[in-house]
Amino acid sequence: MVGRVIGTRDATPLEFWVGVADGEFLQLDDVVALERVLPTGELVKMYGMVGQVVARHEGARFDSDVFLIEDGILPAQVTEAAQVTSTRFEPEVFVPPTPGQAVRVATGEERERALFFDRMERKFPVGLARNGEPLWVNFEFLNGDRGAHVNISGISGVATKTSYATFLLHSLFTSGVLGKAAVNTKALIFNVKGEDLLHLDRVNRNLDDEQRLGYANLSLPSTPFESVGLFAPPRIADPKATADVASRTDVTSFFWSIYEFCSEDLLPFLFSDAEDDRAQYTTVVYNVMAQLRKAASTDSGAAVIEGDKVGTFRDLADLITNRVQDDATRFQWAGPAIGTGTVNAFVRRLQGAVRHVERLIRADVPDPQRHRVNIDENQVTVVDLHNLNDRAKRFVVGVTLRKAFEDKERAGQSDELLLVVLDELNKYAPREGTSPIKEVLLDIAERGRSLGVILVGAQQTASEVERRIIANSSIRVVGRLDSAEASREEYGFLPAVHRQRATIVKPGTMILSQPELPVPLVLEFPFPAWATRASEAVVTPGQGVPEDPFEGL
Repeated sequence: MVGRVIGTRDATPLEFWVGVADGEFLQLDDVVALERVLPTGELVKMYGMVGQVVARHEGARFDSDVFLIEDGILPAQVTEAAQVTSTRFEPEVFVPPTPGQAVRVATGEERERALFFDRMERKFPVGLARNGEPLWVNFEFLNGDRGAHVNISGISGVATKTSYATFLLHSLFTSGVLGKAAVNTKALIFNVKGEDLLHLDRVNRNLDDEQRLGYANLSLPSTPFESVGLFAPPRIADPKATADVASRTDVTSFFWSIYEFCSEDLLPFLFSDAEDDRAQYTTVVYNVMAQLRKAASTDSGAAVIEGDKVGTFRDLADLITNRVQDDATRFQWAGPAIGTGTVNAFVRRLQGAVRHVERLIRADVPDPQRHRVNIDENQVTVVDLHNLNDRAKRFVVGVTLRKAFEDKERAGQSDELLLVVLDELNKYAPREGTSPIKEVLLDIAERGRSLGVILVGAQQTASEVERRIIANSSIRVVGRLDSAEASREEYGFLPAVHRQRATIVKPGTMILSQPELPVPLVLEFPFPAWATRASEAVVTPGQGVPEDPFEGL
């Protein structure tokens, strides 16, 4: 017994207080169990989780009494009481516990029942509780059966959002929860900060035996990702289209040919910064797109448009500009009743994009098929964006996601998931305005679960992200939050105590909410077993070691 239900505070079916016995203690997140016998003779088992613990002097009236009590002048006793939030009743007879009932710490099977882990037919570990026990998530709320999508919020650099997202992938791929579908389940990760995620297949040299123990407690291997494909944009003005990466050489550069840009309707993704719905130049965008669709291809990936061969994106932008401004072709290319101001607004945005995306849309490299982002060859595909301007980032994310989503639509529903990890979600799906990439993300959030496309989105501030994307996320995770952000309505799923805790949690600690459990879980996840930056990587032969220009000097 760790304590008894106290009678000096109201006990309800949802919440009650426990007086802690001498020589015992309760801490935040402890799970407790107790029973009550009803007048009918029926036994009701009650379970709950500690949400707050208080200590006080009984017998003291003034703040200064503490000194007299410690000197033995005033009689008083130190007491501790824990606030418990109910999690489960068996059977579901919702009655309050009565004062004096004995309370014990739930362990083993009782703990599993208290947190509904016993009802999860398919579950995977998501971290460790404060006592070192594993915590689980019901896979059915991730794979689309009963819900889908994960959303992670927290301060950049402190909340470890990306590290936790990659840990979730590692757990999914290695825990066995995917079963036979693991072979063809894929992950698509967009790397937006530095070259940190370009080393997922390398051992982390900072991983020690104590940290490996965390993986052992979760029954997970402490190993890096085995099957990783790496893609990065080509260097600026490089005729060979060498990947713009400094820390390794086995990275494939990606770009789209001029003909692909025209025939696959990629033009709208150049205008993916969120705009007012009333913006008129979008009409010009779709009229121009219809004309580009008529382009003919060449072996090099160039496009032939109305007899003109176009081999660079700058030439394509100039051709479009001439067509929409020339009186002879303006009606056909820009559309009827389109004013000069609207055309000029379109041209300004188009020409402004040239220097940012011309290395991504080209026809000067042989065999452009080799430079497509291919997510089928490896279990994890990392697309590096960190060297790109924001407009180019939105273009790459939008085009890549639309292609992946359309491929899953053609394949139909299956148990083989596509997990999309995207940080800085507020840039791609802001709360206000509309854009092609936002529409793609909304489609994934609302229809993706039926196709096996799962969004693992992350952002510093959920209050700046489109509401429907947040609302469709069954699993919500919070790291360290700014105190102003923690008070926003988007974090209403967190009790007041957890909101306060979110402002002080250390890196590596997360607060996770899932639909099956009425209280959030505070968890810690193991130190990454894979390198999170080049300096941590243990490189083995064949893993693209850059040449040392000073070797031999």
